[in-house]
Amino acid sequence: MSRILIDPVTRIEGHAKVSIDVDAAGKVTDAHFHIVEFRGFEKICEGRPLEEMPGLMARVCGICPVSHALASSKAGDRILGVDVPVAAVKQRRLASWAQVLQSHALSFFHLSSPDLLVGFDATPATRNLFAMAGSDVDFVRRGIRLRQFGQRTIELVGGRKVHPGWSVPGGVTATVTQSAVDELLPWIPELYASVRIAIDRLKRTFEPLSAEIASLGDFPSLFLGLVDEDGNLEFYDGTLRLVDSRGAVVAEGLEPREYLSYLSEVSEPYTYVKPAFYSPLGEEKGMYRVGPLARLNVVKATGTPRADAELVNFRWLGKQGVVSQSFHYHYARLIEMLHCVERIEQALAEPELQWTRIRSWARPNHTTGVGCCEAPRGTLFHDYEVDLNGQVRKANLLIATQQNNGAMQRAVKQTAERFVNPAALSEGMLNRVEAAIRCYDPCLSCSTHALGQMAMVVEVRGPDGSMLARKER
Repeated sequence: MSRILIDPVTRIEGHAKVSIDVDAAGKVTDAHFHIVEFRGFEKICEGRPLEEMPGLMARVCGICPVSHALASSKAGDRILGVDVPVAAVKQRRLASWAQVLQSHALSFFHLSSPDLLVGFDATPATRNLFAMAGSDVDFVRRGIRLRQFGQRTIELVGGRKVHPGWSVPGGVTATVTQSAVDELLPWIPELYASVRIAIDRLKRTFEPLSAEIASLGDFPSLFLGLVDEDGNLEFYDGTLRLVDSRGAVVAEGLEPREYLSYLSEVSEPYTYVKPAFYSPLGEEKGMYRVGPLARLNVVKATGTPRADAELVNFRWLGKQGVVSQSFHYHYARLIEMLHCVERIEQALAEPELQWTRIRSWARPNHTTGVGCCEAPRGTLFHDYEVDLNGQVRKANLLIATQQNNGAMQRAVKQTAERFVNPAALSEGMLNRVEAAIRCYDPCLSCSTHALGQMAMVVEVRGPDGSMLARKER
């Protein structure tokens, strides 16, 4: 057996590699996505005061810090046992939509559009955002401006573009001003136009990229996401819905705070990420996906008119009730961006956003609390245990990339089997394998958590792939 390595995987957040096993006949037999970085944030949490947790957890990630701050704050809300003021909830929701908008813009415009619009087989020198700017500067500029708006909104609401720590147990620490609203509202027409242009450009790739759509991860799975009381798209609060590959509801009204009763994690030897699965169906049948594709598969509607109109078109792509092709994470991402612009426009017009009662105060009334929200990449859980003084004893973080790990493994293998020809290997073939991962927009820095000593395995292999030496720690 021989092995093809893609190391590192490019245009993703974090560090990873892919190994593709090839038999003596030159046929791909297996492939693995290895997340090779390690960060022990769960261990870092121990001994911290509860009120420090949102600011600390915002530093888990520079792309989705708001989601971590909100999940952490919501866990703190439950431990305090308080009702969060209306204005604080409005602020948290606004920052969440802004973060989804800027994160999705980064994923689509910066990381994936070079493959989709320039071509999977284009040379790396031309298959990047800087090269695209030479021929289509308006499109590139629109992607940058979408991110700029999202980050500016987070800055005006949360005090910082990156790692805002304004959301705390019980509420938030600052009031939104009228000048902030006046600055943001004029952006709205441009945002709608930019997302519309991106959707139209993506749709024009569907026919020429039909082979990639069919093979960059098209398989049956479960899908999990938050919904509101009407079954609509929800990022901040609600209950969880799980549907199967035919769109049938497997579980409805799942309480996020009870996630340990229906979700499990498992350790694998090839990655520092602990994949998750739906416990009642077991590890294999319980594999599920989260994130934009999953959210649009589980909801009845988005709840906003422009996004709902596009959701109708999205669902025409489905097979037996759901859209199963991982490629269409890109389309789902753009529909969610449209939804977020609509929600932001609505939120900026609401007077409650600027109310001055923004925090409820209390000492800990409970020793445990779970906070859940939808991060750009999928459902996020923060689970804390504290002592009577509010000092964290134990923390568990269940991250979207962990939950998508099983699906990414299948996508990598399916793509390698379909496109990689070891006898005539090309960069474009390997780029397709990377692109299968980029569909999920994994956040690897968020996803690697464990207690105790970091494991280390060093392998030395010969030219034929045989194991010459192995050391473990």
